Amino acid sequence: MRSEATDVDGYLSEQPEDRRQPLTRLRDLCRTELTGHTEVMAYGMPVYTRDGEPEIAFASQKHYMSLYVMRDDVREAFAERLAGQNMGKGCLRFRKPDTIDFDLVRDLLRATAKGPGRIC
Repeated sequence: MRSEATDVDGYLSEQPEDRRQPLTRLRDLCRTELTGHTEVMAYGMPVYTRDGEPEIAFASQKHYMSLYVMRDDVREAFAERLAGQNMGKGCLRFRKPDTIDFDLVRDLLRATAKGPGRIC
């Protein structure tokens, strides 16, 4: 479900009620942990860039919510913790809002914030 919102507040306001709070929590974590990043809307979702390069994004899809971790080095460093998760190439999928592991998300964001790396 690609959003036409021009900012993240607009994006969040158009989400279903059961997803709005967890998506807002993801945003709050991103804004807290990703110091030096810029929050933008791109590809119809909230994206966090460093020097114009997208490193993290999140989205509400039809059947799940996704956290996009676009750094190979971060995903590789967390391979053991990500092993039991529903993963795509660069995204972590959560089918239900109550299945989001916010501790894992925070740790992924902190690792991303430490410094630039190769984008997949």
